Amino acid sequence: MSTQPNPSTIPPFHLAFPVHDIAEARRFYGDLLGCPEGRSSPDWVDFNFYGHQIVAHLAPGEVGHRSTSAVDGHNVPVRHFGAVLPMAQWQALADKLKAAGTSFVIEPHIRFKGEVGEQATMFFLDPSGNAVEFKAFADMNSLFAK
Repeated sequence: MSTQPNPSTIPPFHLAFPVHDIAEARRFYGDLLGCPEGRSSPDWVDFNFYGHQIVAHLAPGEVGHRSTSAVDGHNVPVRHFGAVLPMAQWQALADKLKAAGTSFVIEPHIRFKGEVGEQATMFFLDPSGNAVEFKAFADMNSLFAK
């Protein structure tokens, strides 16, 4: 059974990003993160990223994150993407990534404790240096709360 949401219930977004190696992107997004693969060519590959379409394009000169921004005492990579998961699914992914020896940019933790928008978050880099964030809210109604 897939843990991916049904794309017909949410408007899926599309994100294209650079990678330095398509095979490594397949291992990382497909094997480690469990994102089913869609169409591909020698220079790009589509993944179902929790109901959204992400496309890894072979562009070695464009890879990596370069800037950070201070958020709640951490240096958050400015250019990043990710998904907001239910808390149990976020924890299972954090456990899986730790067991796989993932090197985190920001370790899994709770951010904004006791404040509106309290959330679980973690940041790590894909093999091409693209920053990925996964987060979860105990109360999904606070996703956009001020």
